[in-house]
Amino acid sequence: MTYNPPELPMSGHCRCGQVKIEITTPPLITAACHCTGCQRMSSSAFSLTAMMPAEGFAVTDGETVVGGLKGPQLQHHFCPECMSWVFTCIEGIDDFVNVRPTLLSDPSWFKPFMETMTAEKLPWASTPAKHSFEGFPSMEDLPRLMAAYAAEA
Repeated sequence: MTYNPPELPMSGHCRCGQVKIEITTPPLITAACHCTGCQRMSSSAFSLTAMMPAEGFAVTDGETVVGGLKGPQLQHHFCPECMSWVFTCIEGIDDFVNVRPTLLSDPSWFKPFMETMTAEKLPWASTPAKHSFEGFPSMEDLPRLMAAYAAEA
């Protein structure tokens, strides 16, 4: 399976259009997360993520609010008006941002390269991901996975 990178720059917005975003670099990797938290926040079987270099992502209009399960580790950013889940930052990791790719103007390029938290996935849920993890891949595995994704993109 080939992973087609998006044409850049690419803009997008939340459901109501109050929060606008832009990506200017290709993602480092793409993923589907099957954890019950993502299931509940997305009202779906899994959430989709394009892990972007921080310098390749910007909120170009509007402000976000932190929502979802609030804690010291994950900062889930939502539109304050329509409550669309726009992106997630992981505290202490300033190098990347997890963007919800379906908010981009053309999400047709997106395919999850890996799936995480499959121990919590719904029995009928499936993705075309090439790599599957019962939990999250280790930080030591990420460079190898990102290199494999880049080689196929």
